[in-house]
Amino acid sequence: MNKHVMPKLNRRSFVIGTAAAGAGLALGLDIPFGGPKVVRAADGSPEVNVWVVIRPDNTTVVRVARSEMGQGTLTGLAQLVAEELECDWSKVVTEYPTPGQSVARKRAWGDFSTGGSRGIRSSQDYVRKGGATARVMLIQAAANEWKVPASECTAANSIITHTPSGRTTTYGKVVEAAAKLEPPADVKLKDPKDWKVAGKGLKRLDTVDKTTGAMIYGADVKLPGMLNAAIKDCPVFGGKLKSYDEAKIAGMKGVKKVVKVGDSAVAVVADTWWHAKTALDALPIAWDEGENAKVSSESIAKWLAEGLDNSQPAYIGNQNGDAKSAIASAAKKVEAVYNYPYQNHVTMEPMNATALYTPDKCEVWCGTQNGEAAFAATLEASGLPAEKCEVHKLILGGGFGRRGMTDYVRQAVLIAKEMPGTPVKLLWSREEDMAQGKFHPVTQCKLTGAFDANNNLTALHVRLSGQSILYTVRPAALVNGMDTVAFQGMSPSGDAAIGYTVPNLLVEHSMRNPHVPPGFWRGVNVNQNAIYLECFMDELAHSVGQDPVEFRRKLMGKHPKHLAVLNAVAEKIGWGKPAPQGVYRGIAQVMGYGSYVAGAAEISVTEGSKIKVHRIVASTDPGYIVNPAQVERQIAGSFVYGLSALFYGGCTVKDGKMEQTNFDTYNSMRIAEMPKVECVMVPSGGFWGGVGEPTIGVAAPAVLNAYFAATGKRIRSVPLRDQNITFA
Repeated sequence: MNKHVMPKLNRRSFVIGTAAAGAGLALGLDIPFGGPKVVRAADGSPEVNVWVVIRPDNTTVVRVARSEMGQGTLTGLAQLVAEELECDWSKVVTEYPTPGQSVARKRAWGDFSTGGSRGIRSSQDYVRKGGATARVMLIQAAANEWKVPASECTAANSIITHTPSGRTTTYGKVVEAAAKLEPPADVKLKDPKDWKVAGKGLKRLDTVDKTTGAMIYGADVKLPGMLNAAIKDCPVFGGKLKSYDEAKIAGMKGVKKVVKVGDSAVAVVADTWWHAKTALDALPIAWDEGENAKVSSESIAKWLAEGLDNSQPAYIGNQNGDAKSAIASAAKKVEAVYNYPYQNHVTMEPMNATALYTPDKCEVWCGTQNGEAAFAATLEASGLPAEKCEVHKLILGGGFGRRGMTDYVRQAVLIAKEMPGTPVKLLWSREEDMAQGKFHPVTQCKLTGAFDANNNLTALHVRLSGQSILYTVRPAALVNGMDTVAFQGMSPSGDAAIGYTVPNLLVEHSMRNPHVPPGFWRGVNVNQNAIYLECFMDELAHSVGQDPVEFRRKLMGKHPKHLAVLNAVAEKIGWGKPAPQGVYRGIAQVMGYGSYVAGAAEISVTEGSKIKVHRIVASTDPGYIVNPAQVERQIAGSFVYGLSALFYGGCTVKDGKMEQTNFDTYNSMRIAEMPKVECVMVPSGGFWGGVGEPTIGVAAPAVLNAYFAATGKRIRSVPLRDQNITFA
């Protein structure tokens, strides 16, 4: 069975199908859990509530508003709904509702955004209630038919049983009646200890289609009469399009139109994408690159270094005691400066969107991490009202934060507006995708630690200098000008709190925003902040001759959950016991996205510069675990991302442009370089943390600390390729 309902990309059937769904859904319930009118899915099956559609054959369709980009949210959310619904898991399929339908129903599906490891943790409560509400309504419908109290009925595996008489019926037989009932005002959710479907390492619902090639991504969209577009934006961020000579490519094969897109880009529309790209490459283009063309990595680094000076203004993100005074009077002081570069998302599927515009309707097909944001971009670019627009969300060929942006959606709509009635698929080339990224921000960090005469850490001053993502992406989220997200892993409280108690602490951020646009990149600020803090913790420990784990433990007495994951990973790696001959260990811990994580690595080093990562262990406490198999895969995947960034990542700026344009200059780990990954899960319950992003933060510092243990050399600047350090 197809476990995720993919849209039929035949134009007529697709448009009619979505229109039918929209018409049915537009009956417009004020609440998300049901009502007296029967709302029907596109195939005519009754909807019990917005999360659950049940077909006559007992197939359960679970609607998932969040996006699937490989992290497993689709399956995890379906498990949570199915757990409370008590349906037959073998007959569960999933589908995406559209943001247009949600808007028409007063945002019935809530938040569509999938980022910050929020896919499950931020929606688990209401999707579970959706499943539980549907179960209660189905049981009540059966009880009404039998004229018995609902309290005498139970449900399991999509079958309802009247316990005293033994009578049974199926969800598919009573769903029509259930859909007409008023939903209960309140439902009780299961205790996770009683889970039967959730909490289990079930197979993912999207795996088969992905491995057989049946899955449709945005780049696969085909519509009758569709044309293809390739685009070039000014390679210097902030620059403009000056001119282009359309006549030079007018006779080239397949070319239909040249379109100016906004004030900084030009696109070629042709019968095939290759014809469009070939013509675009031949198109003479003149850019007005502006003052930003003078910017380089060196000039950015110099500006950020100036921000490390205490005389420069800075936002205070965490403070207790008087760190500066304690440092000034300390018996011993340790200081270090670290830096972290720009990183590119480089999703395997470059940015793309297909748009069909007419004066009365604008539809977009794309992979997006935020369906509502893509919908808003469609409205803005088309100039049409919400009831005349729709976005059809597809499985993402990678996201990592990049597809939370909507620049490619806006471009596709603007191009389609120039060709009304003709669907146009815009696909970025790899070079365009890398040149026009939204980059992990560049930062530097100066850390100063102070000890008393007994080698007790008395003060810690962390001064960050660098870019704010929120300043550019979401300025309304700034708090009196301060980017609180910049302090991830070092915050005083919240879902990314520091795990150490120091008598005198000061963490501050000198905000400096170069012209390169920042974006949320998997792990976000946990990545560099974990390197800064955890590598410096090792430096502090070694400066006073203390074991790195014991040194940390002394500072973690008031942080039991941080300490628990540190202890778990230390035990798993065998810390305190001799490592194999020639193997050295490093350790790190951090909190991010509501979860507590720790990591430890075993490495060997040859010729001083060739690293073999033999083994890397992770411990995580996300509160609850919906699918342990997916957690293991997310941890392994986050290590791929984190170690790739450590060894190979890093984007540099020259003449205002990004220098890395393809995988020949921006590499990724290969299978042979991947270490053995081991996971220790210690869910303590009582809260919901994330999984996809937190663990990435401990990969790099664990390896860097192990490298110091092996060589006595401290690396404070990444990527390692710039230090001539490679995988063995």
